[in-house]
Amino acid sequence: MTAATSASGACLCGAVRFTATLPSLGCVHCHCTMCQRNHGAAFVTWFAVPPAALKLDSGAEDLVRYASSTDGSRSFCRRCGSSLFCTNTQHPDRVDIPLAVMNGPIDRTPQVHVFYDSHAPWASPTDALPRLGGETGIEPTKDEKKSEPDKR
Repeated sequence: MTAATSASGACLCGAVRFTATLPSLGCVHCHCTMCQRNHGAAFVTWFAVPPAALKLDSGAEDLVRYASSTDGSRSFCRRCGSSLFCTNTQHPDRVDIPLAVMNGPIDRTPQVHVFYDSHAPWASPTDALPRLGGETGIEPTKDEKKSEPDKR
């Protein structure tokens, strides 16, 4: 079996369709409050590709961009409201795409929980993936630090 070299996705109504060229740069569960509010969920599973690896197949006129912070923007379908892409000037080398809008699997499974310090207390994941947090969202949490071996 050959590994897929691309994966397609779409919004809920199908107006915006796109293809992401693989390999992806990573796949994470994000627990930040912006993701929670934007998706109405406890966390969002994102995967990332370089901007040049994302191709809009249709619906460019239906894609709306919202400046969600001074550094970031989120793009969504103006017809159905599906959240599709997230970019950040601090990481111009990637575009984040919600895994749930893909038509099938990508080249990897989620690798880590980020911004875990702001996770919803009513939805604690039971997997064994690392949980990162802190100000950047990718620092070891107190629980992760406890499980690290002593380096003295």
